[in-house]
Amino acid sequence: MRDLYSNIKTEPAIAPAVQTANVNGTAVDLKGANRVAFVLNTGAVAGSGVFSAKIQESDTTTSGDFADVATSHVDSDAPTTLEAASCYRLGYRGHKRYVRLVLTRASGTSIAAGAAAVLSDLANRPVA
Repeated sequence: MRDLYSNIKTEPAIAPAVQTANVNGTAVDLKGANRVAFVLNTGAVAGSGVFSAKIQESDTTTSGDFADVATSHVDSDAPTTLEAASCYRLGYRGHKRYVRLVLTRASGTSIAAGAAAVLSDLANRPVA
C-alpha cells in the first residue's frame, strides 16, 4: 500500500516564528518509532541573519543532558548557513530516546523558521 499518511507521525519541533536568538527545539520522544527526520522551513532573513541547524540527542528530557549528534549519525541537506525561503531535511540515525532540533544564531538579526519531526517505522500502525 502506498499510504504514507497512516504510517507516519508528526510532532512539533520548533514553533514557526521569527527567530532572533538560539532556539532549542522541543524534545521529541522516539519511543515506539525507529526513524525520525526533521523538516525545517525558513522564511525571510532579516539583518543578514546567519543561522545554522543541528540535531541533539539525550536519554532524558532534561535540557542540560542534550548533546550534539555525531555527524556520522545525521543525514542533512541543510547548508552551513540557512537560506531564506527554503526547506531542509535532517535525519537522525542514532540510538538515544530523545532528540531535538537546534537553531544557532552566529550573527545578524533574525530568520523566520519552524520545524516538524516526522517519525516512521512505528510500533503501532496505522497512526490514528
